[in-house]
Amino acid sequence: MCRVVDLHQAVLAKNDATAHALRSELAARGTTVVNLLSSPGSGKTALLEGELLLARQRGVPVAALTADLATENDATRLARSGVPVKQVLTDGLCHLEAGMLGRHLEGWLPADTRLLFVENVGNLVCPASYDLGESLRVVLASVTEGEDKPLKYPTAFGLAQLVVVTKTDIAEAVGFDEAAFRAHVEQVNPGVEVLLTSARRGEGTGGLLDRATAVAAGGPVHEPVMARRHHDDHTHEHHSHADHDHDHVRGHHDHHALEHVSAPGRGPHA
Repeated sequence: MCRVVDLHQAVLAKNDATAHALRSELAARGTTVVNLLSSPGSGKTALLEGELLLARQRGVPVAALTADLATENDATRLARSGVPVKQVLTDGLCHLEAGMLGRHLEGWLPADTRLLFVENVGNLVCPASYDLGESLRVVLASVTEGEDKPLKYPTAFGLAQLVVVTKTDIAEAVGFDEAAFRAHVEQVNPGVEVLLTSARRGEGTGGLLDRATAVAAGGPVHEPVMARRHHDDHTHEHHSHADHDHDHVRGHHDHHALEHVSAPGRGPHA
């Protein structure tokens, strides 16, 4: 007798278990992961470059892993900070997963790393559903993207533990309405902090590093109202990628989340 199994949820459950194990493993060695999510062109590489340089100046042992579909441009930029940097090419896959991250850290991540910044693939859809074993999830949006961005991508912003606004130096020129943006963030994620930054002017530089350092020291972390196990309505913003080959990264996406299987057959964020 066939039974309908939601493979997408099974994939997320497997990923969450891997993420939990990776978070525990890294915590045991004193490493805290910061997961950065945003749309392409939001300015997260420029912001991260400044934070890494400041961390080095302060003597905080940090490293960065950046993921893209192609090119090593971001890694080249981040390496100018002088900290360990690794580029991951996903070959078309629109997000990182906990197992992928763990494999790329093996034999590379320096043992004394206190903070690991992960620059996820530029995308506010797929990455939002995947826990990487992070202790701080940050979502970035530039002032050019519109005040309603949080409403259009409620999963990404609803699960954020910190929201960063970038390129504030041009906010007036593009007519950015900060009050409206904050109201929309509050609507999907009550109580989350919003940090304003400008990499060009240096405004807000160090804010991300300060919060990441505080989390690494055991400080409080914002707990989003949208629990991970209750976000099915917005998972992947209705684009299921349940049938990825998770052992061999590839660009093909099967949008059928349900499949009939003869064998019996997501846990909350830890």
